[in-house]
Amino acid sequence: MNTLPAAVIAVVPVALAAVLGNLATMPKIGTWYAGLAKPWFNPPNAVFGPVWSLLYAMMAYSFFRILAATPGPWTAAAIALFLLQLALNAGWSFAFFAGESPKRGLLVVVALWCGIVLSAFAFWQVDRPASVLLWPYLAWVSFAAVLNRAIAALTPG
Repeated sequence: MNTLPAAVIAVVPVALAAVLGNLATMPKIGTWYAGLAKPWFNPPNAVFGPVWSLLYAMMAYSFFRILAATPGPWTAAAIALFLLQLALNAGWSFAFFAGESPKRGLLVVVALWCGIVLSAFAFWQVDRPASVLLWPYLAWVSFAAVLNRAIAALTPG
């Protein structure tokens, strides 16, 4: 695939997930989320934006590498799994923030974690550096799952 179309195709779905997630999240930060009980290890709100910006950039570049790679037997699965986990990524913001439900968020983040693992595995079959670029994302979502679980435990109902 030509690098310009691959770059556009790589960036658009990642940017869409980021924008949709942000639209679901931002209205709730100063209201509903501010009133939640949070564990001692909850980072300051200012940490989340820069971390997610870097992770989304790494995800887009990782996806670009897959789209630009010579197609092989794992390429279609890698693309499908990546897009699935990207939908779950945005879906978590809707479940947790827009839906005001740490428990539903926990269900989605577990599915997201599995989707990232499967994507990283499939990416490894196509382009190893693309897979490695997803590992910090997996680490952050692992932390987010623990944080989500703690918030769910502290939230009545």
